[in-house]
Amino acid sequence: MIHVQSGELKLICAEDCGNSPKKKLLKDFNIAFANYDIDFISENISEEMCWNLVGEQLLIKGKVPVVETLKVMKKNKVSELSITHIITHGNTGAANGFIKYENNKSYAFCNVYLFSGAGKNAKIKEITSYVLEHDVPNSPTA
Repeated sequence: MIHVQSGELKLICAEDCGNSPKKKLLKDFNIAFANYDIDFISENISEEMCWNLVGEQLLIKGKVPVVETLKVMKKNKVSELSITHIITHGNTGAANGFIKYENNKSYAFCNVYLFSGAGKNAKIKEITSYVLEHDVPNSPTA
């Protein structure tokens, strides 16, 4: 288990063998999301990106609208990100865990990803996000 303080963000993530470029990308992508690193996110999503937030009845289509949505979300500062699992196979992947904001609201999340191809340099083409508010006084893996 890796515990890292990245600037103001506390990161908790299981170690892996490091042999999967897509697994590393999803880890870095989730960290970038928590840090609102718009440049990293923009570099790693395709132009035809589609983000489906299940339960919010929100479907965001296109790279520019996704980036604009993240800019609006930036006002909600993340204090902790715990990535429980990252799974990839071919052109798909998934990551789940918990995210905690400075206002002490915590959410459990699961993101399912579709890549633009099976190659190691493929960009993220689609994300389906399942997010539930979750009362967690401390990190679930601490």
